[in-house]
Amino acid sequence: MKTLAPYAANPERSKGRQSHEAPPEGRNEFQRDRDRIIHSTAFRRLEYKTQVFVNHEGDLFRTRLTHSLEVAQIGRGIARNLGLHEDLVEAIALAHDLGHTPFGHAGQDALNECMRDYGGFEHNLQSLRVVDLLEQRYADFDGLNLTFEVREGILKHCSIQNARQLGDVGERFLLKQQPSLEAQVANLADEIAYNNHDVDDGLRSGLITLEQLSEVSVFARHLAEVRNRYPQLEGRRLIHETVRRMINSQVQDLCRQSSKKISEANPASIDDVRKAEPLIAFSPEMQQQQLELKQFLRNRLYRHYRVNRMSSKAQRIIRDLFAAFHGDPKLMPDEFQLRASEIKPRAVADYIAGMTDRYAIREYRRLFTVEELPL
Repeated sequence: MKTLAPYAANPERSKGRQSHEAPPEGRNEFQRDRDRIIHSTAFRRLEYKTQVFVNHEGDLFRTRLTHSLEVAQIGRGIARNLGLHEDLVEAIALAHDLGHTPFGHAGQDALNECMRDYGGFEHNLQSLRVVDLLEQRYADFDGLNLTFEVREGILKHCSIQNARQLGDVGERFLLKQQPSLEAQVANLADEIAYNNHDVDDGLRSGLITLEQLSEVSVFARHLAEVRNRYPQLEGRRLIHETVRRMINSQVQDLCRQSSKKISEANPASIDDVRKAEPLIAFSPEMQQQQLELKQFLRNRLYRHYRVNRMSSKAQRIIRDLFAAFHGDPKLMPDEFQLRASEIKPRAVADYIAGMTDRYAIREYRRLFTVEELPL
């Protein structure tokens, strides 16, 4: 690891864990957090949770798991370049989607609507709830008992109302401060990863075409470079060569612009980072190109009629499951029935959010079709 910058997060000066534990041996505090995340049940479930395309529609489309791994890989490279703590970035990246619902954003929107009168649902808050409470693995505490720095990075945004209920990890939203630079890196590594792999998956699915993407400046520039250098290149290799160059250009731009902003702000410590404006950023030119790419994906991919059909079915499944379990909590497994006796709507949301795509479909069939009835 490159020598840590003075403003980087340092595991030896961590703000600690909610439950006291003896320091780890042979690894630092952030490595312990990363290892706990990887071994968690919620992390394994990400393999069967939708990114854009429902898992069973194809073996090669990204899932929440492969997305999280890509974010971690991109984030570590940026952290190393900037002298930040790679292990912290990796832990945040691997944990940031642990609370996501089945069926991607369509599932989150449906569950949020179901929970509208009960505090709503937001997957960043749910990810924090997973690592603070819902994982049941250790004898001495609920959750994974992660360090403050990882928990802070998981919570990318939060309402003031919710922040008041979250103790130390919600304090920065009340004080209008920034998280660590490692958390800021993980956030933008997430953006780089999903924009570019949605391009790749969209092309693989046939829902968008190279001709359509040629309207987007950042893609068109790199596609032209590849075709100029490799005029005979076609198919998947042409796409991969273009997308990898897009990712590299975005990472390089982020590192240059962030180095410039850090140099101008000249923070002496992580406390100075918290009091400054966000210091991890794209250049204005790249930010505009990112916005153009996002708008293209929203209009041409996320709103494609075939994606809308998937989203409509997914939302119907989530709404019907919520109505059934909320109406009769005894339909849920015992542990969620027990939690429902205290806060019924939140227990139902916990159960549904923890489902994989295929498990949610299976539960729907068990509840609403006669195929599951014994003869």
